Amino acid sequence: MEGAGEKISTSAESQESTYSIFIEKLSIMGDQVVSHNGELEEYEDDDQPFYQNVEILQEHGINVADIKKLKSAGICTIKGIQMTTRRRLAAIKGFSEAKVDKIKEACAKIDQHSFLTALQVSEKRREVFKITTGSKEFDKLLGGGIESMAITEAFGEFRTGKTQLSHTLCVTAQMPGVNYCGGKVIFLDTEHTFRPDRLRNIAERFGLDATAVLDNVLYARAYTSEHQTELLDMVAAKFHEEGGVFKLLVVDSVMALFRVDFSGRGELADRQQRLAQFMSRLQKVSEEYNVAVFITNQMTADPGATMSFQADPKKPIGGNILAHASTTRISLRKGRGETRIAKIYDSPDMPESEASFAITGGGIDDAKD
Repeated sequence: MEGAGEKISTSAESQESTYSIFIEKLSIMGDQVVSHNGELEEYEDDDQPFYQNVEILQEHGINVADIKKLKSAGICTIKGIQMTTRRRLAAIKGFSEAKVDKIKEACAKIDQHSFLTALQVSEKRREVFKITTGSKEFDKLLGGGIESMAITEAFGEFRTGKTQLSHTLCVTAQMPGVNYCGGKVIFLDTEHTFRPDRLRNIAERFGLDATAVLDNVLYARAYTSEHQTELLDMVAAKFHEEGGVFKLLVVDSVMALFRVDFSGRGELADRQQRLAQFMSRLQKVSEEYNVAVFITNQMTADPGATMSFQADPKKPIGGNILAHASTTRISLRKGRGETRIAKIYDSPDMPESEASFAITGGGIDDAKD
């Protein structure tokens, strides 16, 4: 875990001067993205910060030492505290039940908007942005692209384009779009499938400076399901440290390590509980920092499919835990040649439909007729 942490830290130090505007102007959420000539373009808006820093708790009688303990646990915002149970807060070293109650009461005073009207929610969702997949047809299927403040899951057999889509998103996330100025990416790799050279090819397709693109992607390799969960706390801390800079979190793949660490029906309940905790944390991070979360998933044979005469005897792994946690689920399958077919498997607002796309040297693109 130290190696992964050092990799993130080292990358952050090398980019400090490049993104100094974010550190100096967090209050207005300044933003920078890679332009077509490789330089950084600056975007600013006059909106209020998307989240409230835990430092505000000092004004409500919470001492600095306790605030540091919260941050060390990956809880860096007021919303983050509200998203954390009293039980987990009490598990932090030095936190008593009385102290946890005091912190919770302070958060309740700071953020008193427990209920919102549908109109207020609609206004709040104007903060949501979408990242292009690189294919117009695929974007159309998703209503514009991969959505922020949500978890988008893509599952399919091997060679259906899951990892290729992950790499393409690492590049397109840095490009400006509709109501979106672009930003940096964190890539959590559980299967050792991340290839930086692939990003170079995709960057060249879009006319971007490959060195700048690679410099804006922070990479961490997870080796166990526990390590994967620990890295997520580091991700939250990084999102807070460089507020508004990161726009995408990729986990490729979400179930691989859980599948290895827990085997047999005897460990299934424990696996699903830990998976539920990981997915809950993932959802909270996406909402807390307004980032898009893209995860890939594997498939498994369904023994009961033949009995029910289903056309496809395979299903995504993870069970109902993953099915309910993912906001939008995309099923990928092979077509002819390099053509792949994407289908909306589950979505709160997108109709069930299909779109064809192609895997090219420059990443995900529209399929040729």
